Amino acid sequence: MIAKTFEIRDAATFFGALAVKLEPSNEADRYLLARSGYGTEREEQTNYVLFMRLDVMGPCHYDPTGWPSSPRTMRTAHQYVDDHFDELQSGDVIDVEFILGETKTPKRTDAALESTW
Repeated sequence: MIAKTFEIRDAATFFGALAVKLEPSNEADRYLLARSGYGTEREEQTNYVLFMRLDVMGPCHYDPTGWPSSPRTMRTAHQYVDDHFDELQSGDVIDVEFILGETKTPKRTDAALESTW
């Protein structure tokens, strides 16, 4: 499995998200993913990215269209991460307004402005 975190931004929206690409690294992973319905072969299983918010105890989906609440932000962000997972880095900003063409410039992270944790 490959896990990455992302900063999700939209109009008046900011939260962290976790994405996990189902990429089995051994036979036990492949077997358990197969038994859980993600296909029987590694090549099939790597097509899935689990996506969830980090700020609430809520759902985790593998299908971007499976988000029932706030479908605009979660569906758009999940689909973008799903489509670009391999080229994205942990900590990247996923700007829904920019993805949808509502703004001309993507938002940048405020991480450098935060005081040291």
